Amino acid sequence: MRSTSPSSRDSFTSKFGVIAAAAGSAVGLGNIWKFPYEVGQNGGGAFLVFYFFFIITIGLPIMISEFVIGRRTNANAVRAFKKLSPGRPWYFTGVMGVAAAFMILSFYGVVAGWTLEYIYQALVNSFKGMSPAELSEGFNVFLSNPVRPIIWQVLFMILTAIVVIGGIKNGIEKLTKVLMPVLLLIIIIMGVRSLTLGTNIDASGEIIGRSVDGLKFLFQPDFSKVDTDVILDALGQAFFSLSLGMGTIITYGSYIRKDNNLNRTAVQVAFLDTLIALLAGIAIFPAVFYFNVAPTEGPGLVFTVLPSIFQKMVGGYFWTLAFFLLLAVAALTSSISLLEVAVAYFAEELKINRVKATIITTIMITSLGVLCSLSNNVLSQVQLFGRDIFASMEYLSSNVMLPLGGFLIALFTGWAIKRSDFYAELSNEGTYKLKMFNALYFIIRFIAPFAIGLVFLYSVGLLG
Repeated sequence: MRSTSPSSRDSFTSKFGVIAAAAGSAVGLGNIWKFPYEVGQNGGGAFLVFYFFFIITIGLPIMISEFVIGRRTNANAVRAFKKLSPGRPWYFTGVMGVAAAFMILSFYGVVAGWTLEYIYQALVNSFKGMSPAELSEGFNVFLSNPVRPIIWQVLFMILTAIVVIGGIKNGIEKLTKVLMPVLLLIIIIMGVRSLTLGTNIDASGEIIGRSVDGLKFLFQPDFSKVDTDVILDALGQAFFSLSLGMGTIITYGSYIRKDNNLNRTAVQVAFLDTLIALLAGIAIFPAVFYFNVAPTEGPGLVFTVLPSIFQKMVGGYFWTLAFFLLLAVAALTSSISLLEVAVAYFAEELKINRVKATIITTIMITSLGVLCSLSNNVLSQVQLFGRDIFASMEYLSSNVMLPLGGFLIALFTGWAIKRSDFYAELSNEGTYKLKMFNALYFIIRFIAPFAIGLVFLYSVGLLG
């Protein structure tokens, strides 16, 4: 059953390249925007405790499963299931993953385009002296323009396509090996600056806020605020933050060489993804508390509140620019992995070269993204299942296709693949000793499907 990589198929050339690319896929706008927002909405440290627990117990086993499926077959997300279970409908799991990546990138490219707009605005210092209310109004004006957001979206998608056209070794690996350290450096610098804000005292000597309170909020659990919603939100965030269920880890796994320790790679990727999410919280919450802004501010935190906060710091111009550069880098490392899922499928199934597959796929995804962007203005009245186009794409992919895909991957790995084959691939044919394999296999077979099933039911409103 063990396959070898065709000589014509591209692959990662180093262990660091694998980690940088896979972590780049996992680290996206969700880590820097959604993670702090989820923490803020769900009581701070208590949410963090459950998040860590689910990353280790659910996220890691599913990531390992996807890596095994990809490397075992050296194939795209659809063909991988066909090779492992020929003649059976499991390949639909891969189809759903490709479709999810396609849909996610359509609206993700729109939001990523917004970060380019804000980099431009930060460069020309247009945020100087603006209040959160003025920033909110400016953001709404930007969204209501039918042309400007699309220009930035198209530019971002072109950047993504250029990287993917370069292939795995000369495109994705080469870029992520540079961008991931840059991302980590920027977020560490911002975190240090946020922590050193100290105590904010007004002219009358009254304390307005303290940066240390942001750390307390982030790391001191208040379990009195924990309910079913908090626990399920933590499980959902842990699952989605690792880019599971959308074909990216399977696709990247198919490019990993046979001498790579998949178990260790998965742990390192999950650790780096979680570390950056934590560093984002450290960079944001101390500043939020220092300026006495509610940590439950919500999705508008990034584009309306944080620019105002950064402008109040010494060197505000630099911090604002650095933050939106950080967002753009995180968005790009994720977008290239999403595009690669679709490109690998089209190139291998339609037997066309990478350049042509990338151009065709990019045009298709960008076209759908244009509709998502226009749903904020001229197409705002167009509804699909009670939601605008943007919200429909986001809901269907994130709330239905990803958890369902993860659920099927757990069932496939635990019940459709032979235990001996799973062990052989994960251990590199017995090269590595897997002391926790029995526990891992039990989680994949029984615990993960149950937990992900809960997330799915909760996401579609049938639970909670």
